[in-house]
Amino acid sequence: MNVVVWNEYRHEKENPAVKEVYPEGIHETLATFLREDGMNVKTVTLDEPEHGLTDELLQETDVLVWWGHKAHEEVKDDIAEKVKQRVLDGMGLVVLHSGHFSKVFKKLMGTGCDLKWREADERERLWVVDPTHPITEGIGEYIELEKEEMYGEHFDIPTPDELIFISWFEGGEVFRSGATFKRGRGKIFYFRPGHETYPTYHNEDIKQVIKNGVRWAKNTPTHVYGNHKPIENLDK
Repeated sequence: MNVVVWNEYRHEKENPAVKEVYPEGIHETLATFLREDGMNVKTVTLDEPEHGLTDELLQETDVLVWWGHKAHEEVKDDIAEKVKQRVLDGMGLVVLHSGHFSKVFKKLMGTGCDLKWREADERERLWVVDPTHPITEGIGEYIELEKEEMYGEHFDIPTPDELIFISWFEGGEVFRSGATFKRGRGKIFYFRPGHETYPTYHNEDIKQVIKNGVRWAKNTPTHVYGNHKPIENLDK
């Protein structure tokens, strides 16, 4: 499986607290545990030419993992559109944390994708609401994170095809933290945890969910579109 992890890679270079948690960048932390799971993983970042997302790379990518936060508007519209089209053509997409506000995700959802938020070192409990789903394999009834950024409803997304996790926060809010969507031939998994100042991506349960999500999002479309010859013999 060919996986690409995309990251802005801005916080880690500008904020010492983030660099301490993710010294090689969030993208390398994600890539490391995905490689340990047997995946072929490349990392690309915002400031590379074409944001690292060349036609050649996207064409060979089975699943793209996206982390963005402070520089959504710096992603060029034509690159975002190109990524959207690859998802419609069958590439999987895993969108993490603040990637809900990325141009790519908003294009695919067709909504504003806004929400409530608060940074207050609050405990988060992610409840598994679909224990039969492959994304929850190896996970118990819930995942508990000692500190995370709060995201609260209403989350302005379309009704998910599948709801996998619902979060409760110490301040009382709840949030649809794990949801899947199908667009064209592609599959999308949105997973909420991952604020840059917390070691969330070092948590074993969070790593397991992301690995499961990437494997789930890999798709081998068999259906075709366009002009088609008849299946039956029309000359009878």
